[in-house]
Amino acid sequence: MLGDGTRSGIEPRRWPLVAVALPILALLVLPLVALLLASSPMDLRAGVGDPLFAPALWLSTRTTLVSLVLVIVFGTPLAWWLATAPVGRTRTVEVFVELPVVLPPAVVGIALLQTFGRSGLFGPQLNALGVQIPFTTIAVVLAQIVVSAPFYIQAAAAAFRRVDPDLLLVGRTLGQSSSGAFFRVAVPLALPGLISGAALSWARALGEFGATLLFAGNLTGTTQTMPLAIYMALESDVRVALALSLVLAAVSVLLLFGLRLAPRAWALFQTAMLERSLRRSQEKGL
Repeated sequence: MLGDGTRSGIEPRRWPLVAVALPILALLVLPLVALLLASSPMDLRAGVGDPLFAPALWLSTRTTLVSLVLVIVFGTPLAWWLATAPVGRTRTVEVFVELPVVLPPAVVGIALLQTFGRSGLFGPQLNALGVQIPFTTIAVVLAQIVVSAPFYIQAAAAAFRRVDPDLLLVGRTLGQSSSGAFFRVAVPLALPGLISGAALSWARALGEFGATLLFAGNLTGTTQTMPLAIYMALESDVRVALALSLVLAAVSVLLLFGLRLAPRAWALFQTAMLERSLRRSQEKGL
């Protein structure tokens, strides 16, 4: 009776909250529904067959994978240092790591142009070497790295902070070097967080627009990624813009579901490996 009375007393009070929340929920859902309903299968086939589609898809795939590898290779040691060093030493570095998240992408693009452009900070040195970075594919990769790296570094640092230091100490006592303990103990324990951070970083790089447009331009086959191709297609053929938009939306949905399922899959994998190890130990004991 008490439970029923409590439930009946609380449930009706939720309706005002639901009514207030519905507009924002509708604003989040309805654009995606409209995107799905905006084009017929015939229009999608026509959009996929447009000359803008394949080069933009291939360039986005290639550059985002390169940027992701570079972010992981150079961002993982930084994340480990942020997670293990004293807070007083890391506070300033953390601010600079997080800054690209709050900076407008256009500001990031201008900053990169003032760093690597002909009249930029390293412009004279690059010109002397005959190297041009702006408005090239390298510029696309650099823009993607700057805007996406914070997502991986923050997630990786949070994952490394959850690693028990005593386990690293046990690894050292068993003969592992500091690097061996890092790769064989810390990385496997933090792997779910590292994968989640890498996925978020890749998604951010895939959707990058403003910094790429200002720093790399919009050259078909060279710097025109999928978001830039969507912008270009809106002026000529909306079907291409819809096709590219649906591809990006589908990737985002799959990525989101993957992130939701990854922790459970990792837990099942660890359980299976533990059971296998116990089974082997029992067989050796027999």
